[in-house]
Amino acid sequence: MSKLNEINEQVGKYRWTICSLVFFATTVNYLDRNVLGLLKPVLSADGVFGPDKASQELNYSTVVICFQLAYAIGMVLAGRLIDWVGTKAGYAYSLIGWSVAAIGHAFGHHTWSFGFWRAALGFTESGNFPAANKTIAEWFPKKERALATGLYNSGANVGAVIAPLSVPYIAEWWGWEWAFILTGVVGLIWIYFWYTMYDSPAAKLKKGQLSQAEYDFIHSDKDEQAEEAAATNQPKASWGRLLTFRQTWAFVIGKFLTDPIWWFYMFWLPAFLNEENARKVAAFKSANPAFAGVASEVPGYISWTFAVAVVYTIATFGSIFGGWLPKHFVNGGMDPNKARKLSMFIFSLFPLTVLAASRLGEINTWLAVGTIAIACSAHQAWSANIFTTVSDMFPKRTIASVTGIGGMAGGLGGILIARAAGVLLAHYTSIGKVELGYGILFVVCGSAYIVAWVLMHLLVPKFKQIQL
Repeated sequence: MSKLNEINEQVGKYRWTICSLVFFATTVNYLDRNVLGLLKPVLSADGVFGPDKASQELNYSTVVICFQLAYAIGMVLAGRLIDWVGTKAGYAYSLIGWSVAAIGHAFGHHTWSFGFWRAALGFTESGNFPAANKTIAEWFPKKERALATGLYNSGANVGAVIAPLSVPYIAEWWGWEWAFILTGVVGLIWIYFWYTMYDSPAAKLKKGQLSQAEYDFIHSDKDEQAEEAAATNQPKASWGRLLTFRQTWAFVIGKFLTDPIWWFYMFWLPAFLNEENARKVAAFKSANPAFAGVASEVPGYISWTFAVAVVYTIATFGSIFGGWLPKHFVNGGMDPNKARKLSMFIFSLFPLTVLAASRLGEINTWLAVGTIAIACSAHQAWSANIFTTVSDMFPKRTIASVTGIGGMAGGLGGILIARAAGVLLAHYTSIGKVELGYGILFVVCGSAYIVAWVLMHLLVPKFKQIQL
């Protein structure tokens, strides 16, 4: 980091202010989307997903799918919209939309009304990552993009940490409706800072708010400058044109296989920890029929809200480390392509630890939490790098569009895992073996990354920028 500080002293550091804005937007994004998973037990008890426990699993997965389907559709449209209207307006429209949708959940009291507001949230939240990726590409040279992406992407974990430390208590004190309202309002505050502080590097330079040295540093990638000069007054690249490149399909496949894993943890981790607690309480009471204490006194019982916060706190460091590692390799003299590939390969191995989650959970729930924390941390490190491959391979003017296409693929993969989780868990809940359903799902979660890495490598042996 001393070299980074030296660069900042020489050229300036306003670009990191821009990165912090994107970080806070991503924090709000994940704060809003995590509320549903955290309130699943409360909403189920309130009859939102129906009266029968097995059918609740299917109805809950239906609500999750509403989000995923709308998110997938919104992703590809949002990327195109942001490339068209620009980063500043596109990001603002998206955040206003998802804040309103988050508040709307307070007015849904059954599966289909919740599904409607969940779909609205998914459609509008889809603008975050295309806008964020485009912002980083506009404000950072290639050598710093993975680090900047890792930093802003860590906002996903911060939002996921804040949520379990606040949402359940808001619901307990004021009712679950207020949990949705208050988290939705937070996003609207961000709009003021975005409009006050954000503009393009050229506009900031013209206003005297950006030094010439930092502007030149941001635009120091010669290949990008040559491509942008050649692209002047040329039409936007169509989706059809972008889909003719193997590079697009490598990103699409990587997102399709790995995004759903993060969705699964987000929407089902609280439920998994609740089930582990319930299993331990039932076993203890069966062995000790005279026990008259409260559930929290049972050996092995954990505070699941605290456990969720621990998982995402650890994942925050994974996101930042994911951005740092390839930069470290490059600073050591490694070819940037090899640095990116090696980093992604390393990060694809750590999720395999989650294969032992269910078995370790039988011994001690905290052991299962530890393996899931490692897997989530590795996912965020992987995510920081797979997002950066877009700017490695595509010109700036197409980054939001390509990110949107890949995000749509990730959303479609999320639909599949949501339905699979609903069906599996409904079946195993009905026969009293829900832990087996989670075990099967953890096998999928653990192996997805190494499969994605192999397929991406076969499609694109070297990440290099295409010529449109």
